[in-house]
Amino acid sequence: MRIATWNVNSVRQRIELLVSWLKECSPDIVCLQEIKCVDDAFPRLEVEALGYNVVTHGQKTFNGVALLSKLPFDETKSGLAGDDEDAHARFLEGVVTLKQGVIRVACLYLPNGNPANTDKYPYKLKWMSRLLEYSKERLKAEEPLILAGDFNVIPAARDVYNPAAWADDALFRPQTREAFQSLLGLGLTDALRAVNDEPGQYTFWDYQAGAWQKNWGLRIDHLLMSPQASDRLIDVGIDSYVRAWEKPSDHVPVWADLDFEIA
Repeated sequence: MRIATWNVNSVRQRIELLVSWLKECSPDIVCLQEIKCVDDAFPRLEVEALGYNVVTHGQKTFNGVALLSKLPFDETKSGLAGDDEDAHARFLEGVVTLKQGVIRVACLYLPNGNPANTDKYPYKLKWMSRLLEYSKERLKAEEPLILAGDFNVIPAARDVYNPAAWADDALFRPQTREAFQSLLGLGLTDALRAVNDEPGQYTFWDYQAGAWQKNWGLRIDHLLMSPQASDRLIDVGIDSYVRAWEKPSDHVPVWADLDFEIA
């Protein structure tokens, strides 16, 4: 089965691109971030016409996440535990049944954290701490689990075109990278790095300064897998060609193929 993540950067503006990519890539489960619309405004019919079940956790003009699945959802839940006052639509998890057991997929849009000298950065770190606690609890179940989405984290120097230029950015600050490493320390696997050690594996290129044409990219969209999922990992790919489409998102899809039989 194929599981993918894509920060689509406004699903209504990119619905034609999304439909084209879904037809080409044919993922079984898709995590979308920054849908930037309320639930009722999601272009559900176009996606359902391709055979997907759709669950959304939307928010007007900002944030918003969605799960698309060719398999029916056994359960879904929105919101990340740990802060009842956090109204941002950034987290949505779903469970589907496979031939042997289930798989849980959590779609997340982690806070950017910039400007790093404002209260946005502590919010980012607190959100990452909440994600760590969620992951600790979920890993106890010893089930296939995938955390997929825009983490807004550059894990290492090889994941950015010019590390020095990003030294004090919220995406690359030492505390940010340490929090990401704490997730891996629980036993989660960075799927792309499990199959590809090469530098220059980017998932985001800014709209400014010709970043795409110059390949000034970052790797900030990730698939983190529990041992029960990573043991079945076959391959990981970045569909960077999508960035060259007309009116693209500044992010591109990342997908992973796993050796699971679909029920």
